[in-house]
Amino acid sequence: MDRITIRGGNRLSGRLQISGAKNAALTLLPCALLTEEKLTLTNLPRLADVDGFGHLLNELGVSTTVRRGQGDLIGREMTMSAKAIASTVAPYDIVRKMRASILVLGPLLARSGEATVSLPGGCAIGNRPIDLHLKALEALGAQIELTAGYVRATAPSGGLRGGRINFPVVSVGATENALMAAVLAQGETVMENVAREPEIVDLSRCLVAMGAEIEGIGTDRLVVRGKTSLHGAEYEVMPDRIEAGSYACAAAMTGGDLFLAGARIEDMEAILAGLREAGVTVESQTDGIRVAADRRPSSLTLSTAPFPAFPTDMQAQFMAMLALAEGTSVLTETIFENRYMHVPELARMGADIQVHGRTAVVKGVEGLVGADVMATDLRASMSLVLAGLAAEGETRVHRVYHLDRGYERLEEKLSAVGADIERESDS
Repeated sequence: MDRITIRGGNRLSGRLQISGAKNAALTLLPCALLTEEKLTLTNLPRLADVDGFGHLLNELGVSTTVRRGQGDLIGREMTMSAKAIASTVAPYDIVRKMRASILVLGPLLARSGEATVSLPGGCAIGNRPIDLHLKALEALGAQIELTAGYVRATAPSGGLRGGRINFPVVSVGATENALMAAVLAQGETVMENVAREPEIVDLSRCLVAMGAEIEGIGTDRLVVRGKTSLHGAEYEVMPDRIEAGSYACAAAMTGGDLFLAGARIEDMEAILAGLREAGVTVESQTDGIRVAADRRPSSLTLSTAPFPAFPTDMQAQFMAMLALAEGTSVLTETIFENRYMHVPELARMGADIQVHGRTAVVKGVEGLVGADVMATDLRASMSLVLAGLAAEGETRVHRVYHLDRGYERLEEKLSAVGADIERESDS
């Protein structure tokens, strides 16, 4: 198993290209199931989760062709063709490794009238039920059966039909599944209290490019007028706001100056507001964002919440930054109940953090010290890398396969802006 070794203390400076968004890519890939024609996604990040989703699509009968990206986009292009659905079963062996696999449920059901999908896996960051996904599909006429670890959904005779979906709480995944099902349902579907994350907007725009009719994009109310079929399209995956936020924290922690090429300020307002409040310089420039720091960050009080508030996927990275801040910070995690697993590992490096239920109190220290630490999930892994970049001495981050799920060419990108970082084998 691989590990990442970091010799900390280097100031990061230069241009760092932001990749296509992992969370957007995993939402756009299942759109290929909605049409007999070809769907091409550009700026697709090279990540383990993207590869895994590609394998799942292959299992369902989708042919995939991958090409190297063009120009400044360092990702890939993938052309998918689902001329015929060969299988409507998403098996346990694939789905257990990646929670996003549940997003084939809505498209398969809408296109084929049935779908059988294993209950999902993913990072162990807390309870992530799919009941809202299922209730939304039931509102479109689907019959749902849970058996032997699988969800089996069947559409009524004649296919799904439009309906009214009012989510009791905001759910990104349920919004995505319901939206992909509704675009092929008969009649009009009204969706209330939907998630507004930029990745939802990206999905909506891709579906519109394929011929879907969707009103209210970017708001908490979507109106979808179903089509009998969608056509092919070419669509560019949005830049990864979480990757950009992570590297912004790296600049703040190392007294660095980074130009995050491709990052979009409109997708990151809560993240950037937090950085500014911490005393970090943030400037919107042509084709990217500049982030610079010349002193220790200031302490913050932050609470995670659905977009447009501060994202849960940035909580761990901000905690690593605030471990070095002047003063005491308070972070409250409202989305997942088990998302502080990085705290004991940061403490091994000298961080002073106390957890009380869903709240973490972070007393800033003047410096961190390198240590052997263990990654527990994707964003926790990045928080340890960030801590290692700023720490004195050598840090070894173990179980970095989590990082490969969400950060494209991490060592290469960080090395190019001054980090002393390399991947090694534990064997």
